[in-house]
Parts: sequence; structure tokens; C-alpha cells
Amino acid sequence: MDLHLLHSSAAFSAVRFFPRQPSPTYLGRRFFTVRSSLPFPNEKAKYHKELEAAVAVVERACSLCVEVQRSLFSDEGRIVEKSDQTPVTVADFGVQALVSLELGKLFPSIPLVAEEDSGFLRENNLVEPVVSVVSDKTSFDEESLSQADVLKAIDRGGKNAFAFGIEPATYWILDPIDGTRGFVQGRQALYVVGLCLVVEGEIVAGVMGCPNWAVDTSNKSTTDAQGYKNSSSESGIIMVAHIGCGTWTKRLNDMFDSSKTISADWTRCLVDSCCLVNKARFCIPESQTWESIPFSVLYEARIDDDDIGDKEIRLLPTCCGSLCKYLMVASGRASIFIQRTRSQKVIRAWDHAVGVICVHEAGGKVTDWKGSEIDLAADQAERRTIYPEAGILVSNGNLHNQILEMVSSNSTVI
Repeated sequence: MDLHLLHSSAAFSAVRFFPRQPSPTYLGRRFFTVRSSLPFPNEKAKYHKELEAAVAVVERACSLCVEVQRSLFSDEGRIVEKSDQTPVTVADFGVQALVSLELGKLFPSIPLVAEEDSGFLRENNLVEPVVSVVSDKTSFDEESLSQADVLKAIDRGGKNAFAFGIEPATYWILDPIDGTRGFVQGRQALYVVGLCLVVEGEIVAGVMGCPNWAVDTSNKSTTDAQGYKNSSSESGIIMVAHIGCGTWTKRLNDMFDSSKTISADWTRCLVDSCCLVNKARFCIPESQTWESIPFSVLYEARIDDDDIGDKEIRLLPTCCGSLCKYLMVASGRASIFIQRTRSQKVIRAWDHAVGVICVHEAGGKVTDWKGSEIDLAADQAERRTIYPEAGILVSNGNLHNQILEMVSSNSTVI
């Protein structure tokens, strides 16, 4: 498929569990493997139809991203930027169109809240390239999919597309590509396609796809999660969560090679069991420094594993976007993700929502720095913005209250 991105143009099966011994590298992570289209019986998952559809479309969205990314680095001049200087590619808009089209067909009464709108495409003559990448992945007849269909699908999730009001609402939340800076860096950085379902104000199911995630098959170090040194067939995961059913992952490998069989193995995810701050592994936003965290006066950050002292913590290498950090905590590769809010930066629901359920169902906890749960309904009209008090804390649960106490004791903000 020729992707001239910047060129102007007019049944649940029997389940078996296989416990493995926890590795000290991951501080008590436990694994259970299961074969099925979903890793739990349908009768236990009220929203299994929605989740199955979400998994299917996120898998296709990841495939779309990989193909566009390959094209991005085969020629020059394929990256565009929005007015806020965040790199955006045709994949970003293509994923939103694809997800909107598929979910709109299956669940037409459920609105979509998503990051993009079609105005940028129209202004920069990028409609045709987006139609091209979407046509290759959608279940719609390629001949019948028009530019108007794709633009309408993108705008279905855009600003002002739906007025919610004050009552608890049911809707999808999509981040087409969280970590677009990682996307344009190529195979050495992580990015995530994130999708979740909110029912009557509660996040009930979610899917994250991370094509560049290095699958842990040999107890490698945590840094190996970012980027991959082997072929693409060795990388990528889908993470799913359903309320009351846990968080699970399976490999994305081989879905990009039709000659290979896709593995149906799901692995149960549990947060790590770390109980000591100086033994924990921390993530912070790439735009922030350790010194911006209130209790940095108590602990010095180090990025190596050697001889971490009592007054030091292990700070994992930064990866782009917020959702990959939720993925790190939910999978047990990080203990803490902590983010400080800034008055000049709006915090969007799609940067956090699917991560919240994945961490919760893996045994972790997510609150603001006051200890309150994230309120998705605070933006009553559009459900696009969240307002966490002072910051967001994502943890393995064991360390949550201790971190909140340290934040409170050493902060001039709260």
C-alpha cells in the first residue's frame, strides 16, 4: 500500500491455569495463562461483546500504526505537527476513524469521546491518505467508503460532537495514539492505542495495544520493555481489563504476518508486591523532572540498578505518553507512576481512563494527590477533561498511602 502521507490529494473455551514461579526481577509478579478469545467466561463479563469488539478493532488499529510507521521512515517528510507542536501522523487520524467506524456500526447508540477532529486534515489536504489507510483495515466495503464517511467518523469523537449533561453517561473513550513522540521515533520507543468503555459513569472495560512492547519471555530487565532489538514478530502486546475479571495480556506478534498463527495465550497481570519506597520502580512524565515531585527532597533518583541506597529510588527511563506508564504498573514492571498537574496544561480523559481500569483490575490503585478517585464526569458537557487535585498517583496499592503521605508532607501545593 502506497502511503504518501503528506502529499496533497483530492466462544469461550475451557480454561486452564498455569502458575509460574515469580521472578525476583519483577518483585512478585505472578502469571496465569489461558487460551480463549477473551481470558474469562462470557457469563462473568457483562460487557464481553463490547470488549471483544474493542480488542478486535484495537488489534487492527495497531496493525495500521505499524504499517504507517514503516512508511514514515521509508521516505522523508511524512510527519506533520499540530499547533501545540505535538507530532501527529496520518495514523493518529486513521486509528480514530477506524475505531469510530467499527464501534459506530456495532454500537450506534454509544457516543465516542476522542482526541482528534477532521479540521486539521481538511486544512492540510490529508483526507485521502487517511481514507487509504482506513480502507485497508475496516470491515466496510473499500469501494463504498468515502472521504465523507471517514471525516464524519473522525468528527463523531471530536469536540462538541455530543452533549452529555450532569447525569452519569455511557460512552467510549479513545486515545488513537498516546505517545505520538514515541511513534515518530520508530521502533525504539513505546506508544499505545487506548480504548475503554464507560457505563453510567464507571469504567467497565478497556483495551491497550502497544506494538513496540518487548514481550518478557526470559525475565529480562525492565528497560527491555521499551523498544525491541529483535524482529517485530517478537514484540507487541494487547492488554485487556474488565470490571471484576482482572487484567490480562497477549502477544501482538505474528498478527502482521498472515503466514503465521496468532497465539491465543492470555497471561494474567498483577501489580508488583513492592512495599518499600526505596525498592520501588518509579515512572514520571517525560516532560517533568524528579525534582518536580514533592518528596524528591527525601529520595535521590537513579536510573541504574546498582546498589540503590536507603535514600534513593530507581527511576525507569522515560517513555512517551501516559498510557504506557499505566501499562508498566499494571504489568508489574513499574511500582509507581506519579504526575504533577500544571496550571497551564489541560489533562485529558483519554490519557488516563483506560489505564485506570487496567491498573485497578491488576490490583493497583489510581487517585489524585488528595487521595480522591479520578472524576470522569467533572467535565459535565463533554467528558473530555479531568481535574485531579495537584497530581495523579498510580501505584501497586501497597505503597499508595505512604506515597500520598510523603506528597502531602513535602508539598506546598496541597
